[in-house]
Amino acid sequence: MFSWKKMVVASMACMTMTGFMATSYASYKLNPMVHDATPALKKAAEIGVRTYNNPQMANAADKDAILVMSFGTTFKDTRQKTIDATVNAIKVAHPNTKVILSFTSHIIIDRIKKNEGLDIPTPEQALKDLKAQGYTRVAIASLDVIPGMEYAYDTAVYDLYKKDFKKMTLGVSAMYWMGQENQRDDVTEFLKAFSTQFPKNTAKDEAVLIMGHGTPSPDNAYYSVIQNHMNMLNMKNTYIYTVEGWPSLETVIPQLKAKGIKKVTLMPMMMVAGDHANNDMAGNEPDSHKSILEKEGFTVKTYIHGLGENKAVRQIFVERANEAWQALEAK
Repeated sequence: MFSWKKMVVASMACMTMTGFMATSYASYKLNPMVHDATPALKKAAEIGVRTYNNPQMANAADKDAILVMSFGTTFKDTRQKTIDATVNAIKVAHPNTKVILSFTSHIIIDRIKKNEGLDIPTPEQALKDLKAQGYTRVAIASLDVIPGMEYAYDTAVYDLYKKDFKKMTLGVSAMYWMGQENQRDDVTEFLKAFSTQFPKNTAKDEAVLIMGHGTPSPDNAYYSVIQNHMNMLNMKNTYIYTVEGWPSLETVIPQLKAKGIKKVTLMPMMMVAGDHANNDMAGNEPDSHKSILEKEGFTVKTYIHGLGENKAVRQIFVERANEAWQALEAK
């Protein structure tokens, strides 16, 4: 598995016509030959792990925290096995640092408060609390799988609150870089970790169907990249589809029939096995994915476990948090 320590020291250059230069696996920076970069050009170059140093707080004492951002889930059991387990792993990696969990779904926060009496802050509230408690430097870690619309929430929070602190960093999602020139291949790394939970020794007429969430943003294209990388890794009869994006289950079914597939195993590619996994994917309603496939003549098995239960995948999220922390510590 890729080492975040190696990432920190890696440095490669690649000029483009716009004057951008990839300077490390962690981030993307302007070419040093650009001496008059406009604010818009600087903003456009904010790719990868992001860092902001507040010159107005340069003399403030360092008091550090890590803020973990997750969409969340109302399913308590899977939350403990996935999100909580990942946050605990981050805490183990940073035993002397305050680590706070926040949820980006305000609806889920309200339901958990009502049903469990548990207060989980939004990222905005968590940052306000940290500031009130005197914390001056914050590393934000994301539990997003791809940099879709949810990750856009992460970046918006970073942009809106970074000037409230001496320094703030924002880590990337589990899959971010995809092997483009001079960048690492997060997709391959993730798929190798994810595949540790795949069925072993599948027959020619068996397939694994991976359910992603999908996003309305153009980053939905990540799912095509994921399918391409699965093909390159020779993950035979493995297909990805999405609940709220493209490709859909209806897109994949004709491909299964064309390959002579008779049996399928459904599994979510989501941090938690919540509503989408238990109901949309594996429910008994006529419009569930399981029911649709059975009606099409397939024998269906379901694997109802979130990504956070997979130790190898969980470690990737820890490494992404480590990247944000290393950027916070960098001089």
